[in-house]
Amino acid sequence: MSRSRFASVLPDLSPLRSSPDFRLLFYQGTVTFFGSFMAMIALPLQIKHMTDSPLAVGAMGAVELLPLVVFGLYGGALADAVDRRRMILLTEAGLGVLALVLLVNSALPTPMLWPLYVVAACVSALTGLQRPAMDSLMARIVPHDQLTAAAALNGLRYQFGAIAGPAVAGLVVAYAGYASAYAVTVAGFLVSVLLCLRLRPAPPARDAERPSLRGIAEGARYAWSRPVLLGTYAVDLAAMFFAFPNAIFPFLADELDAVWALGLMYAAGAVGSLVLGLTSGWASRVRRHGLLVVCGAGVWGLAIAAAGWSGNIWLVLLCLAVAGAGDMLSGLGRATIWNQTIPEELRGRLAGIEVLSYTVGPQLGQVRAGTMAGWTGTRSAFWSGGLACVASVAVLAALLPKLISYDADTDEDALRRRAAKEEPQPSGAATA
Repeated sequence: MSRSRFASVLPDLSPLRSSPDFRLLFYQGTVTFFGSFMAMIALPLQIKHMTDSPLAVGAMGAVELLPLVVFGLYGGALADAVDRRRMILLTEAGLGVLALVLLVNSALPTPMLWPLYVVAACVSALTGLQRPAMDSLMARIVPHDQLTAAAALNGLRYQFGAIAGPAVAGLVVAYAGYASAYAVTVAGFLVSVLLCLRLRPAPPARDAERPSLRGIAEGARYAWSRPVLLGTYAVDLAAMFFAFPNAIFPFLADELDAVWALGLMYAAGAVGSLVLGLTSGWASRVRRHGLLVVCGAGVWGLAIAAAGWSGNIWLVLLCLAVAGAGDMLSGLGRATIWNQTIPEELRGRLAGIEVLSYTVGPQLGQVRAGTMAGWTGTRSAFWSGGLACVASVAVLAALLPKLISYDADTDEDALRRRAAKEEPQPSGAATA
């Protein structure tokens, strides 16, 4: 491969060069994701150590779901009404305080159990508040033609945390204890807050409405009226509901006599996503982002089905890595469409709806996978879910043809959004 051709597949770093705020958020996210994944591994491990109960560990997911949904929707409305930089800064500081609570509790002679659940619920609520502000800020600080590249770079920072955080957390907990893992998390949030302080203000539009149920409903009506947007949400929900079998990884590892590979099974998807992100330079030249959404979800489903058919652990790991790459591909398409088409005044509320699409789907998918495994067996739960994913994505693509035909150069909403962003702003006005 020639040097120029090799360079063309490397990640497009244009957003890091052109946007100081994106650069700050990229570094902030890299640090935060690493520290957060440390705590995400240490917290359930500590509950397991204290209770030796699978039910007690599983209850953590139950206390997290409702706050994430409620505060995700409210956070979306809030992001359209207040300074997004302030929202990000305050929620990041709040997450740091919660990590400090975990550190103090773990340092007690006899750590208490109930604070772990309270912190888990509060972390979920603050994440729900922060994510819409963070997501809706991207289109404001990144040039329109660099949004796909920005989505790829954001995926890279997440995958770095998803791989390195759990790996290091396991070692730190084993050799230094829970307090040390939480101390790393606290330090990460401290660095993150310092970086967020350097962000420029991101005030709302002058005529922004106060957060309300009516405003949230207005965002939902807008999404429902746009087949392209509706398709991105529906495809993601279908893919996660039918083909998110992480809850039954331990049972598949047992059946394959490969308990030693359980950690690799959880990491394989992140590795596949990382590989795609590191070779995503071509994605900046794609204009048919709806095709990325559909094809990526289809690859995800087929790879999950193949993992269920395979009787070899190495092939299973390869399939899970391919699934992760498909998920990353679909995610690039979704993020680009959202940032290219959603008007500035609705961006926060639509990001709040996005929170539902990427949280409810996996949670329900865990229930589906576990139920199917109990009825029909572990491996059939894999392949049947994967095939159902492919079928549902095909049906959605047929019902919503505008998703497939979406073209960034011809779509009316994308052109309108590009024109609004390029329109000169009066001095002191918020950038669209």
